[in-house]
Amino acid sequence: MRFAFPHSHAFPGGEVRVEDAEAAEGMCVVEFGDGIAMIGEWHPDGDHVRLSIPAYRTARGTDVDARRWRLVRDNAGSWRTRRSV
Repeated sequence: MRFAFPHSHAFPGGEVRVEDAEAAEGMCVVEFGDGIAMIGEWHPDGDHVRLSIPAYRTARGTDVDARRWRLVRDNAGSWRTRRSV
């Protein structure tokens, strides 16, 4: 499974491309628009996806804390991020 964010970080309501949706849950590749990539973890949650992204540093040197996200489809069918606890 691969999750591709068009920006250097994820944020609430942001778009994310989900590729290889038939992959087994667990480890995945998470890529950001600034070229940074890492291994994350994902799990299905009904019609949604739970995605855990480890702490990382953007290409410009900004530290980003580890976060958990809930990915949901919007009315147009695109995946969007929502904060998860």
